[in-house]
Amino acid sequence: MPSNQSPLGALPARFRRERVLIVGCGDIGLRVARLLRPTVRLMALTSSAARVPELRSHGLLPLIGDLDQQAALARLGGVATRIIHLAPPRSEGDAQWWRDRRTSLLLQALRRRPAPRSFVYGSTSGVYGDCAGAWVDETRAVRPLTPRAQRRADAERAVRHFARTTGARAAILRIPGIYSADREGGTPRERLAKGTPVLRAEDDVYTNHIHADDLARAVVRALWRGKPLRVYNVNDDSQLKMGDYFDLAADLFGLPRPARVARSAARDQLPLMLLSFMSESRRLRNARLKSELGLRLRYPTVADGLRTAQSP
Repeated sequence: MPSNQSPLGALPARFRRERVLIVGCGDIGLRVARLLRPTVRLMALTSSAARVPELRSHGLLPLIGDLDQQAALARLGGVATRIIHLAPPRSEGDAQWWRDRRTSLLLQALRRRPAPRSFVYGSTSGVYGDCAGAWVDETRAVRPLTPRAQRRADAERAVRHFARTTGARAAILRIPGIYSADREGGTPRERLAKGTPVLRAEDDVYTNHIHADDLARAVVRALWRGKPLRVYNVNDDSQLKMGDYFDLAADLFGLPRPARVARSAARDQLPLMLLSFMSESRRLRNARLKSELGLRLRYPTVADGLRTAQSP
């Protein structure tokens, strides 16, 4: 397309460069930034002025704004040609606990100017609910059971509506458990050291994982190659029940395997958050991730990823 017809080509050179805004620039956002930094102009939304030096050190232009304050988001419209939204919903404090108002306010702000070319939303595989260990691909209807999964499902609906009404190319990534040795709490080592029990085999559930680096690479692929209004399961090739996962990690780290308990006993010994993960079982298919986004996993299984984390 001739430069005088291109939406970007008619602008000065400094504005023709793609501008990517990362909303929720934590560990995964910073990994994404490292992959994108050589080719685009990077920005990150933060509500904390204390994070400004850190974000700048990673080559990001910090934008101060609070996802819980509509007025603070008004200037985001048109600031970026592509958006990566990784910020979680609020966990409490909203009477409509099933809503993700942060995503709604963000999308309202982005409507005030020409829509971004692409929008990537980081959701959770928890929106599928309990599938009794069945194989699950992206065509399966969502049935979120927990409040946090219901808020993510609400955000997914908002993203789809935004894409349909603005023409933005939106991709939704359904993400399971994230692990990595260089991520806070990114391996089971601490839990194993505490001796936290797991479910016995007959009560156990399938669990799914993705290495943080592979997740970051999937985000970048979705930003450029994701199909319109497309959902992608972002998980590796592992087929493990939760107890087997912790046994594998214990063996690799040279720690005792965790005790196995019945589900009835687990209710008395484990926190509610952990029990909620033990109440859902599914095996995610990742064919779309590989065929449409062309992602070749660097860590195809958790065994591959955890071997890089064996040293304390």
